[in-house]
This record gives sequence, C-alpha cells and structure tokens, in this order.
Amino acid sequence: MAVKKKNRDAKQLCFLIWHQTTHLLASKTTTTIRPLQTMLLFSSTSGMVMEIYRIKLPGLPTEIGEGKPENQNHAIIFTRGEALQTIDMNQDNYFEEAFKMRNVLAEFLKPRRGDRRPTILGLREHIFTGSVSSLAWFMSNQETSFVTIGQRILANPLRVRFHYGHPDIFDRLFHITRGGISKASKIINLSEDIFAGYNSTLRGGFITHHEYIQVGKGRDVGMNQISLFEAKVANGNGEQTLSRDVYRLGRRFDFYRMLSFYFTTVGFYFSSMVTVLIVYVFLYGRLYMVMSGVEQEILENPAIHQTKALEEALATQSVFQLGLLLVLPMVMEIGLEKGFRTALGDFIIMQLQLASVFFTFQLGTKAHYYGRTILHGGSKYRATGRGFVVFHAKFADNYRMYSRSHFVKGLELFILLIVYEVYGESYRSSNLYLFITFSMWFLVASWLFAPFVFNPSGFDWQKTVDDWTDWKRWMGNRGGIGISPDKSWESWWDEEQEHLKHTNIRGRVLEILLAFRFFIYQYGIVYHLDIAHHIKSLLVYGLSWVVMVTVLLVLKMVSMGRRRFGTDFQLMFRILKALLFLGFMSVMTVLFVVCGLTISDLFAAILAFLPTGWAIVLIGQALRGLLKRIGLWESIKELGRAYEYIMGLIIFMPTAILSWFPFVSEFQTRLLFNQAFSRGLQISMILSGRKDKTTNPH
Repeated sequence: MAVKKKNRDAKQLCFLIWHQTTHLLASKTTTTIRPLQTMLLFSSTSGMVMEIYRIKLPGLPTEIGEGKPENQNHAIIFTRGEALQTIDMNQDNYFEEAFKMRNVLAEFLKPRRGDRRPTILGLREHIFTGSVSSLAWFMSNQETSFVTIGQRILANPLRVRFHYGHPDIFDRLFHITRGGISKASKIINLSEDIFAGYNSTLRGGFITHHEYIQVGKGRDVGMNQISLFEAKVANGNGEQTLSRDVYRLGRRFDFYRMLSFYFTTVGFYFSSMVTVLIVYVFLYGRLYMVMSGVEQEILENPAIHQTKALEEALATQSVFQLGLLLVLPMVMEIGLEKGFRTALGDFIIMQLQLASVFFTFQLGTKAHYYGRTILHGGSKYRATGRGFVVFHAKFADNYRMYSRSHFVKGLELFILLIVYEVYGESYRSSNLYLFITFSMWFLVASWLFAPFVFNPSGFDWQKTVDDWTDWKRWMGNRGGIGISPDKSWESWWDEEQEHLKHTNIRGRVLEILLAFRFFIYQYGIVYHLDIAHHIKSLLVYGLSWVVMVTVLLVLKMVSMGRRRFGTDFQLMFRILKALLFLGFMSVMTVLFVVCGLTISDLFAAILAFLPTGWAIVLIGQALRGLLKRIGLWESIKELGRAYEYIMGLIIFMPTAILSWFPFVSEFQTRLLFNQAFSRGLQISMILSGRKDKTTNPH
C-alpha cells in the first residue's frame, strides 16, 4: 500500500472497519444500504487517522457470497508484491521451511512449455493430526497420498492440477487482472478454491507442484467432522458438474487431457454414485427375477441349467468391491516415503482398525450428497469446526446426520437382501452365494453401524442410556418458528426437506418416480403369500392395497383420538383403543381360520407393507404444497414420525445390547485411539466414578 515515508514507523497501526451509508436511488421512496470497506492507518507520531483505501461493496457483507472467497476477494486489494500465498486457518508453517521460500519464488522465473511461466505454484502438505485416533490416521494417510504423489501426477504429466485450498503461491499480477483468486457466488462456488485453478487454466496459465517445501495441515479427527467435510466436498462437486467452468474446460481440453480432468475431479464422485446405484440395480434386478419366476425358469430349463459363467463373473468382481483399489495410492505413498515393509504393516493395521468399514461408509456420504445436488441443487456450506478434539456424539446427533444419507438406504438394502435370501433359489447348490452377497452385507453393516463403532465411548452403558433418553425427548418435542433442528424432530424433518422446497418440477417428478421402486416389494411378495393360493389375478394386488389403506386409517383414528381425547377424555380414548384392538383380533381370527393365513405370511406382509408406507411418505414430501391444501399433510407427518421411531429402535438395539458387556467398550477404545489416549480415557473414567462415589455415598 502507498504510504508516505514519514508515516512508516513501528508504532503505526493498520486496521479495517465496516460502516454503512444510505444512498437514495432514483426513486424517492426506495433506499438501499451499500456497505463500505475502509482501510485506515493510524499514526502515533502525528496522532491522525489517514484513509488509505475505500471499497464499495455490492451488498451486505454476509449476503454477497460464500464467506472464505469473499474474504479473499476483498483482501487481495490490500496486498502488494508479485506473488501471493494462500493459507488456511487449519494450516501451520515450520521455521526451516521459510528458508526455502526464495527457491520457490524463483520457480516463477523459469520458463516452461515454451516461453510460458507458471501462474500457480503448488506446495505439498504435512498432515500432523494422524496420531489422535484411527479415523485421524485414515484421513491423514489418505490426504498425504493426495497432496504428494497424487498432485505430482496431476501436475505432470496429466496437466490437470488445480487449486485445492492448499498453501499454493499465486502469480498476483496474473490473477488480479483476470478475476482474482476466488469465485464467491452462493451455492455454485461452494468449493471455491478449485475455481481459482479452473480460472487460471482457462485464461492461459498453468499450475505446477513442488515437494521440496511443505506446510503443516490439520485434518478432521472426528467421525462427524469428517462426514460434514465429505458432504461439503460432495455438494461442491455436484455444483461443479453443473457449472459452466467445467463445461468450458471440457470443450477446450484435448481428448486425453479431458479424460484425466474428468477422472480426477467430478468423475470420481460420479463413479462413486454409480457404484452405489449398481448395487441397487443388481439387487432390484435379482428381486424382479425371483418374484416374477424368471429365475425358477432359468434353473429348471435344462439347456441353461449348467451354465455358471454369470455366477463366476459376479464372484470374481466381488473381491474388488471391498474398496481395496482405493487404498493402493495410500500404500504406494507410504512405501515411497517409509519403505514398502512399513507400508504393508500399516495396511494390515488399518484393516484391523476397520479402515474398510470407514471408507465404505464415506462412499455412501459421497454418493448421497453428490446425487442430491445433481437432482435438486441447493448445496450449502457445512461448518466442520476442524477442532482438535475427540468427543462422544449423542445418538440423536448421529441419527440426524446420517438418517437420510445412510440409515434409510442401509435398511432398504437390508430388506432387499432378506427378500433375496428368503425367496431366491439360485446359488443354493454352489459356494458362490457367499461371494455374491458378502460385499453387499458388508456395505449394509457399514452404513448402519459405522457411526457407533467409531464413536468414542459409543458402547458405554451410562452414555447409551442417556443417549436414548435424549433421543426420545428430541422425537417428542414439537417444532415451530425459532426451534432449532437439534431440539425438535419436527424442525429437523422440515430442514431435511429444504431441497424439495426450491427444486423444480423435474426434481419433484424424479423424486416421485424413484419412490415408486418401493412398491415393487408389495407387488412381488403378495403373490407369494400362502393366503393368495397361487392366484395371479390383479385382484390380489388390489386387496393388498385395501389392507394397506385400512391400516393407515386405523393409525389415523388412533392419532386423532390421542389429540382429541388423550388429555380430557381418557376413558373415551381407552374405549376407542379397545374397540380397535377387538376388531383387529376378530379380523385376524377370520383370516387364520377361514382364509388360510399363516405365521410366515405375517412376516412377509411386514416386508411388503413397510416399504410401501415409506414410499407414501416420500411422495407426500414431494407433494407437500398440494397435501397442505387438502389437509393431509399432518397425516404424512405422523406417518413419518412412526417410521422414524421404527428406524431409531432398529438401529439402537444392537448398540444397547453390546453396551451390556463392559469388554466391548474397552475393545472399542483400544481400537479407535492410540495407547496414550486410551490410558487417559480410562483414567478419566475412573476419576469420574470416584467423584460420583464421594458425592453420592448411597
């Protein structure tokens, strides 16, 4: 900044202030507030305040764009020099690395690719948070492989390295005349850092990578922090997929560079989404073959009965579904830096610490948030905190965070696998059945229980009891204006449907069409019930819908009775419940004695009708405005609350059972944390127990 020489002394103080001025527009009745960002310099020698810069902003500072890129866009005006280094708040620097800065800056002067000079110098990072827990170790190894060997290959020979929020050094003169180092549009530029690399590449610059200098970096160390970060990045990649920057890069790259660009940016998240979709397609395809009789025809046809080619092909690729290929860059990086014996040992220890469970769980995070952004848009910034702390997350917190992204999908695949197990006939005579379905059972178990396995003190009995009490209180609280989602289930339920409020008609139609897949269960299973007597008429399917509507009406009557008679007329409410119970027992008796209903039919009906009710909830959410006008929205909400209770109970039961055994909690502590942290946690538990004994002698 230009300051007079007489004012340059050690006692000067520079600071930024915000103030707002009101300007009248052409219309006399309209005013607008235009904030100004002013840089002032206070000189202790003269005792005067001098204004250096004044920048008029286009709107309120909190409503212009995303926070971090807006800060960069404003701050770049107050910088000087020819190079500019960006560094995040979770990054650190080392004293000895500062001596290498002169060598790094000299890279700008070295012409490459003809007479062109680099516009962004990429630096590697040293992840220093890997010793906190097993999750921090996994993320540290994954990030280390990306910021070293990964970006080295991206820069040369692939030439598709961009800016990833790392401490890269920018050619300031190049970027300040070409749009700055950040794009800050709300939602679109959620991953604001990579757009700096897009912008630099589109305007003729190129980016290098240097590993003789490094900057420290702290990664997320908790399960929920990591998931929030992965959700934010997946949302950002969804917006990148829809952005014009990626479109322009794809149009201007040659074919091979375009493939490299695709598979190293949005293509990775697209392939993750496709991987999950293929599991759905495979299981729904098998369900169709089982329920329609096609599979039985294949097995009974002597011409193709002995053909095992398809089974063997499926068994071969199931070995690679464990995600072992994604670990390969990590092993290579550790091998290059520490030796391949150390890399092999670390890989084995990571598998013993359930790294496959963790990465399979994160696969679901990437697929869910990327797919939702592609379908509906509306991604938002998710603050992870990046705190250097490990704490116990309550069951309600885990349920709110992972309900739609993992638990619902895991239970859907769980029911699919059960139906496939009960009604399927293939692979019974061979040993290939385990290989076919093992990876899918592993996927279901990871999605349902990974948040509790990696939750500190997740199997401590007292914490489990407190978590259940907290979850029931959260489910029972009513929502409303000003009530946060972590206080009431209704507020959280409304927030989870935020993406449907702003989506277009295409998104709503696709959401309804996707919900129709749950009707396949009902359509297929009702024809296999013993009470159907092998009748293939549509009348059977129609009667199943009569049963479904009757159950919903009974639930509606109970809900209305609880609201009207539950407090003032308890006797009337109990009489209503008694009448409904007697009617239910009478109908069931008639079905068992006259129609030939069996016990197995009851369990099959549960498998058939539970997905149907969930489909009704999803369709009701997509048609929220219509249902509110006709007065059915409250019924959909009560049905959704009932399903939340069922899902919460199913997921909580295994955790509660394992919490009965004290050795499970100790095993989990040793599994998650290093020896020093485990010892400290056990000592803190002992001290807390002694404190309870002293305060409460009884």
